[in-house]
Amino acid sequence: MSNSNITAALLVGGTSPEREVSKSSGKSILRALYDLGYKVKVIDPAYGLNQPKEEEKFFEEKNFTEISNRNYVEAVNSTMFDDVDIAFLALHGKWGEDGTIQSLLEMRGIKYTGSKILASSLAMDKCMAKIMFQHFDVKTPKWFVIDKNVEDYDLIKNKIKKFFGYPCVIKPNDEGSTIGLTICRGDIEVLSAVNNALLFSKKILVEEYIPGHELTVAILGQRALPVLEIKPKHGFYDYESKYTYGMSEYIVPAEIPKKVVDHLQHQALLAFNSIGCENYARIDFRVTNDYRSYCLEVNTLPGMTSTSLVPKMAKAAGISFEELIDRIIKHSLR
Repeated sequence: MSNSNITAALLVGGTSPEREVSKSSGKSILRALYDLGYKVKVIDPAYGLNQPKEEEKFFEEKNFTEISNRNYVEAVNSTMFDDVDIAFLALHGKWGEDGTIQSLLEMRGIKYTGSKILASSLAMDKCMAKIMFQHFDVKTPKWFVIDKNVEDYDLIKNKIKKFFGYPCVIKPNDEGSTIGLTICRGDIEVLSAVNNALLFSKKILVEEYIPGHELTVAILGQRALPVLEIKPKHGFYDYESKYTYGMSEYIVPAEIPKKVVDHLQHQALLAFNSIGCENYARIDFRVTNDYRSYCLEVNTLPGMTSTSLVPKMAKAAGISFEELIDRIIKHSLR
């Protein structure tokens, strides 16, 4: 089937805190879809039945109309999906990357990009993903979980000191893009770090901090792409470093020994398969100065913005952005 006979619904926006990142990914993907000759309709499930008529309105900072989670159900259940062959998911975070939209599309019998329901849910739940990592011998930092009803902060501080000490990482259990994340360097920061994370999740992950380097590996199909190293300008790869042009340096292929590259690619494939991922994903690591690696998480719908990492790794493997998008769609249609 030629691309001109395929209708792709590009799903952007959503209701998660990563809504603006999703719009940025969507812009890049939309251009590629048109260049590849697909028929495209842009849909923001958070708008429900009230979708903008002009494409550019989907990407404006100001919302076109009120957004809600309930609107997802009305949108997917409507006639706007009747002629859709494939849904390209440019959504990020909750309700887009966690199996929710995947469940609705499955019930409509609509194929979509990225991993299926269970893998998406497992990857978004950092604690469950780490349990799977451990089972399949993917090394991950030590951790424990606390819930929204936490009252005894002294107990948390004692557990931190018992299991791994400071500094440590406190973050929401089911968010991406380092939203709600704090690196705690002592007891005095724990209360504010937990309260910050609770703004975004009912469950909090407290994790061992691994000093060293930030590296990542993209998986396309069952192929590990070249390893990329991230060097943020102010020492930590936070939200600003991720999405502000010039705030991070990206080295791909990473300038590390070949045996370390091979190990990271193998660990990335293990992590990818341990939770049943399909299609494509990005697996993030911390690597110490003596090259011990620790898997942090699997991103089942990684960013596709102008500063995103998967397109950079694909380019290093000789795959253009348009070819990357085309491969993702063709694999999903199969």
